[in-house]
Amino acid sequence: MSDETEFLPKLILPLKAEYFNAIKAGTKTTEYRRHTFYWAKRLDDREYSGIVLTLGYPKASDTERRIERPWRGFTMQTITHPHFGPDPVHVYAIDVSPQGGDTP
Repeated sequence: MSDETEFLPKLILPLKAEYFNAIKAGTKTTEYRRHTFYWAKRLDDREYSGIVLTLGYPKASDTERRIERPWRGFTMQTITHPHFGPDPVHVYAIDVSPQGGDTP
């Protein structure tokens, strides 16, 4: 880790079990967050030292319910997904792949 990233915060993304387990298994490489003011404030023009994906809201010592990945940024996409309803929505597509470069 470079000196610059040592002082950056980590992005913490609490997940439902379905998505956490898929990321852990390597079958899900992108995590989506709807393009809202809440997420724009946390993602636009921001850098992080890494991402912490959690199964719900575990204690910091509960390593079984935490996955750490390097911060590789995000792309903006328009998707249709049952979690967001029947209509297409704009989302932040955050790269959570183990090696990077796997974001569709």
